[in-house]
Amino acid sequence: MSFPMKDILIAALKLGGKTLLGYFNTPLVTIQKESISSVVTAADLESERQIIKLVSEAFPTHNIISEESGFTNHNSEYTWIIDPLDGTSNFAAGIPWFGVLISLFKQNTPIMGGAYLPVQDLLYITEAGKGAFRNGEQLPMLNNKDLKDSLFAFCMDDTLDQDLLNRGLETYKHLLKVSRNIRSTNCLLDFLYVAEGKFGGVLNLHTKVWDISALGLIITEVGGVMKNMDGDDIKYAISEQIITENFQVVAGPVKIITSLIRN
Repeated sequence: MSFPMKDILIAALKLGGKTLLGYFNTPLVTIQKESISSVVTAADLESERQIIKLVSEAFPTHNIISEESGFTNHNSEYTWIIDPLDGTSNFAAGIPWFGVLISLFKQNTPIMGGAYLPVQDLLYITEAGKGAFRNGEQLPMLNNKDLKDSLFAFCMDDTLDQDLLNRGLETYKHLLKVSRNIRSTNCLLDFLYVAEGKFGGVLNLHTKVWDISALGLIITEVGGVMKNMDGDDIKYAISEQIITENFQVVAGPVKIITSLIRN
């Protein structure tokens, strides 16, 4: 029996989402990871276990990189990137700003990705060159309105890097002056709202490959861009080292992101 990759992607997203709903609004112990801004719960771990089991049974020779379990390397040209619970702090606080993120890479390039918001039952799926879809309906291409007419999402975590902290605070002050206002869920919702044209852009100074690879592909497929803070395209290199790499990203319509980076 063959397992089409897109079918497994959708099944994995929904399985992870169903698992999370079983834990949502129940007493949970949170364990701090690398900083006060980063925590993990039993829900993260069980969602990840279920997703990895499904994917590995369907494609046992594929690589898997997941937020909590790291890199399972089978030397395949295909790698599944899994975030079993994006927005853990929101989830643990009983706020429905969370979801599941999965992308599929061929070598170093994401070719397919998806996001699932289980509380809202919203499923986002994209394939490179084929558009992006929400619950089966294609998302329209982004329009190029001005930043001054747009809400903008700004996100960053606690950091011991004083230069990065200062850069973030200066950027925040700049965005307050040039955008309509600032919003932030500090999770996949910010990027999905960009893809839907609700936010004019999102800037996040602390992301990992599992946070952005599926979302970057979704935004690209509706005519937007995802860049680093120097205005360069995001480049991935699938290896053990990518797990610890921090990506400082800004994403949105070309006009808004170009104007922001220039300033």
